[in-house]
Amino acid sequence: MNSTVAIHAEGLSKQYRIGSRRDSYSTLRETIMEAVQAPFKRASSLLRGEAYGAAGLKETIWALKDVSFEVSQGEVVGIIGRNGAGKSTLLKILSRITEPSEGFAEVRGRVGSLLEVGTGFHPELTGRENIYLNGAILGMHRYEIERKFDEMVAFAEVEKFIDTPVKHYSSGMYLRLAFAVAAHLEPEILLVDEVLAVGDIKFQEKCLGKMNEVATEGRTVLFVSHNMAAARQLCQTGIVLEHGRVAHQGTIDSAIAYYTQENNPVSTASFVDTRQVTNRSGIGGGRIVSVAFANGAGLPDTLFGIGEPFSVTMNIELEQSLDVSLEAGVEIRKLDGTQLVNLRSDSESTLFPLEGGEKQIAIRVHVAGLPLYPGIYVVEPWFCQRQGRRVDHVHNACFITMETRGVFASERFIQPNRGVLLANSRWEKAAFEPVDTAAASRVEAQ
Repeated sequence: MNSTVAIHAEGLSKQYRIGSRRDSYSTLRETIMEAVQAPFKRASSLLRGEAYGAAGLKETIWALKDVSFEVSQGEVVGIIGRNGAGKSTLLKILSRITEPSEGFAEVRGRVGSLLEVGTGFHPELTGRENIYLNGAILGMHRYEIERKFDEMVAFAEVEKFIDTPVKHYSSGMYLRLAFAVAAHLEPEILLVDEVLAVGDIKFQEKCLGKMNEVATEGRTVLFVSHNMAAARQLCQTGIVLEHGRVAHQGTIDSAIAYYTQENNPVSTASFVDTRQVTNRSGIGGGRIVSVAFANGAGLPDTLFGIGEPFSVTMNIELEQSLDVSLEAGVEIRKLDGTQLVNLRSDSESTLFPLEGGEKQIAIRVHVAGLPLYPGIYVVEPWFCQRQGRRVDHVHNACFITMETRGVFASERFIQPNRGVLLANSRWEKAAFEPVDTAAASRVEAQ
């Protein structure tokens, strides 16, 4: 194992037995009756096509199968996947809570884990006692715990209840203290499983800030979450799990893009047939059947430079001819659904009249350029009758990728977590203007 590698997993697999229950103790009479009835039960199972029942076996499932990866020291990795993909099982194996059925995992460094609310807490002990207990489990010396104690209690906001048994805490108090202990006791490797799904917005923001701080301190973090925005903010790389196997490894943007595309019937091609996309809304009466992208030279493309021109064309089919005018738009969103841009034809008072009973029309928008940070973005086209409700809005229809080129062709512009917009601007040295203190005081007084 390389000295710079914090976690090395090879062929990691975990099998569970399902559909079974623990049998209670049987009397001698029940044991004899079961032995007599067993051949008839097996024959009945075979006739019903139940091979497991006929063989007297228990059904099993692989929660993880042949998972291999490496995490370098100081790397922040997002573990992404649908429910049941094996994310929590992976963290439990790395935390030594459960043993793998096959393969092995080497973990170099002291591990702190927050796999569920209050992991490792004893309900009968007070908050103070649980902090010292968790610190001891992590291998911390008493003086190390005491040095961080006040900071942890202040972060958790449980000063008044620190000497109260945690069984009397609310779930929010429990979570705040558990996260404070896991994050502040300075483990070399921190494993976090969907902790941000619990708690109010203020607490979630505080957790994200603390995890950002942990990441910048050079510690290794494995972060499981369904919150794509949080994963992008915190992580540099990502691993996508599907049915217990590694489906994708790469940058966090590529991992999110893979996960999003796999869970939505969309395409990243420059021409996208949207007829099969079921995630759409509108009053009906027509639909967008396809979307096409082209770069500034008019060539098919979905990879555009920041601030460079491109065009989007939507092809529309109506169920019946209408003597009306249409309006259209294109929404551009982050992968977590946050809307960033809404290009609308009515912003320029542009209308598209339907003439001669036509039922098919193509509408194209020319975009002068978008100042979006490098990454992958969702495109959602829509159209409506003039000043009316939307007839069709195709959600998660397709994707475009923004990359650094020209004036932005520098690695310093592709650092993670530095914003959403990257606009071109002109800077100059200006004349210094002293502050009028008296005038400022009058404004404050008002």
